[in-house]
Amino acid sequence: MTVIGDDAKASAEATFDVAGMDCASCVSHVEKAIQKVGGVQACQVNLARGRAVVRFNPETTDSTEIAGAITDAGYPAEPESALGDEATIEQQRLDRQREEARAWFRRAAAGVAFWFPVEAIHWLRMLVYGHVHGVDWMTWLALVTSTIAIVYVGWGFYRSAFRAALRRTSNMDTLIAMGATVAYVYSIIALVGHLIAHWPLADLYFMEATGLLALVSLGHWLEARARESAGSAIRELLNLAPATAIRDGREVPVSELHIGDVILVRPGDRVPIDGVVIDGRSSVNESMITGEPLPVARTAGDSVIGGTQNIDGALQVRVNKIGRETALAQIVQLVEHAQSTKPAVQRLADRIAAVFVPSVLAIALLTGVGWYVFGTMHHWDSPHTWGMLAKAVCSVLIIACPCALGLAVPAALMVGTGMGAKRGILIRYIDALQTAEKIDTVVLDKTGTITQGKPIVSGIEISDGISSDELLRLAASAEQFSEHPLAKAIVAHAQSRGIALSDPESFSNEPGAGVFAQIEGREIRVGSREFATPRSTGFQPVPNPGTRVFVAISSRISGTIDIADEIKPDSKASIFELHRMKLKTLLLSGDNESAARAIAAQVGIDDVRANVKPDGKAEVIQSLQKSRRTVAMVGDGINDAPALAQADLGIAIGSGSDIAKETGDIVLVGGSLHGIATAIRLSRATMSKIRQNLFLAFVYNVLAIPLAALGLLNPLIAAAAMALSDVTVIGNALLLRRTRIDPNPQIIDT
Repeated sequence: MTVIGDDAKASAEATFDVAGMDCASCVSHVEKAIQKVGGVQACQVNLARGRAVVRFNPETTDSTEIAGAITDAGYPAEPESALGDEATIEQQRLDRQREEARAWFRRAAAGVAFWFPVEAIHWLRMLVYGHVHGVDWMTWLALVTSTIAIVYVGWGFYRSAFRAALRRTSNMDTLIAMGATVAYVYSIIALVGHLIAHWPLADLYFMEATGLLALVSLGHWLEARARESAGSAIRELLNLAPATAIRDGREVPVSELHIGDVILVRPGDRVPIDGVVIDGRSSVNESMITGEPLPVARTAGDSVIGGTQNIDGALQVRVNKIGRETALAQIVQLVEHAQSTKPAVQRLADRIAAVFVPSVLAIALLTGVGWYVFGTMHHWDSPHTWGMLAKAVCSVLIIACPCALGLAVPAALMVGTGMGAKRGILIRYIDALQTAEKIDTVVLDKTGTITQGKPIVSGIEISDGISSDELLRLAASAEQFSEHPLAKAIVAHAQSRGIALSDPESFSNEPGAGVFAQIEGREIRVGSREFATPRSTGFQPVPNPGTRVFVAISSRISGTIDIADEIKPDSKASIFELHRMKLKTLLLSGDNESAARAIAAQVGIDDVRANVKPDGKAEVIQSLQKSRRTVAMVGDGINDAPALAQADLGIAIGSGSDIAKETGDIVLVGGSLHGIATAIRLSRATMSKIRQNLFLAFVYNVLAIPLAALGLLNPLIAAAAMALSDVTVIGNALLLRRTRIDPNPQIIDT
């Protein structure tokens, strides 16, 4: 349980593992059961994952009471916090899914065994002898096999429907049970009436009752297998981290590690947990976490992420994060949170599904009344009227199952969020996935987004009478006690060139201007031109778009040090890719106009807004929105927080080892700007699949129910179509994996 507040209006959030949900109506029942508990503030129930996320007031209720309410509603529930860690919970969920799949397979196999041979014999006789009149051994065989199927295969449907009836509600199994019952009971009445009262023998639906139970069970088995595949992303993430680590020469479970422990990561092994390298040098493949394809060098002082793979050197790593604080655990939590929440389109589908089953029952009743009146008006003989009535009602009940409607959105979202997680694209809020496809303008911060965010010395210019090394030595000696990023860049550059620094006799710092130091009897000033010397010296350095630091020796400018923020290697190709997608780009920076425009020109950004303070960036975003632009803001998630919040879509450049501190709707873990285009493509592809699924689910019912009500569909065809619709929706969602959302390699090399 996660506590969100600690005052009188405190909130807590708990996640529950919920069993027994198999349609959108089940989701509605679970949500209603949760909302009836006093103190519940909000809830999200996910059919495809079998999870419920509930926010509640811990002073009024607790997770045990909520789990009890869900269980009393007929859906066994338990707080995930009581089930163990993420890996254990996911394994239990997988085991349950597999057991459910096996159970459906057993029912389907039995149903097919009872139905298909009898159906085959029936049609074979029809081909050989033509229509057979009267009751014979075939009729009794159909009765016996249908009765066995109703008892064995249909038991699960009847039990579920009966429990729902006791709670004065209905679900998908209500429709299946009623459909099979109508077909079976009508056939019994027609057969007995023929044998005892000598009614004309009408069509019997024994085989239809058996076949629909077999086909529906077969559809559930295929659906269970597809759900297992759709939910594989989280399992694959959890499987990245090894279960053991080498500590003090012994292999121990990762659960026994503590912060500060030192572990050995051998070449070829996966890093078991987040930590800092204290000894060794190696290349580490972080693609499974960050999405970056190339290995990165790691040596003493560098961070490593649990789940990544050590390639070619042994590393001694000090553990600094364990449990839910590790990057991998945070990624899993973010993916699970995204999969458990609902976009607006899902909420619409849920409202429709909530009234769907009662509506279908009403339609079935009207269908029965309509056929009775129609048969009476046309003076049909009674068996024929009742036969058509039973056929139509049975078909309506079966074909109108809302499973496909309930799975249309979550199935696609599960696949989409999983694809993103594998590429280092974490969707924190699921509505972001719906928003991203509408983006037409991408606004990018400069420092840390387009550039590396680490200033480096890009050039040194000197006047007569001093060498560049001497100028650098004096400037670095003066700057060595400053904490300013530019000062650190100058000192680092001097050290990289092996220049020995001198300690100043005195030092002072003027914030926003520069530093003053006495070194070897000389007065050294390093900073802005005005700070370095107020007098004109005649020294005119070559114009430079970067940041220029002036160095004055004894009140005379002796040279300049140019400092630039190095552009990320993939920035230009990423911007080119956004333009290929017909997106406008804008650079938003607090830097000076010339520096910002120089960076924009190098990477190909369309427009520039410079000299903008952090609080002014949100105003720029707002002005674009007033111009009817749908804006994505890309920033580092710290000084860009107001702009990220104002934008229609906030994309934070993340850190693979510290995801929790990032802000924004979407986090790019690896920091590559290629993730922007990939995220937007993923959104477009996922929303396209959602629309396709909803179209299939709605159109299927809109077309099928009238056909069934008119008696144009055999119950067996209705059962097959219903089962096929569920599998089609999930299968269509799984096709999302084949969609190309990654950047074109030719673009990367541009």
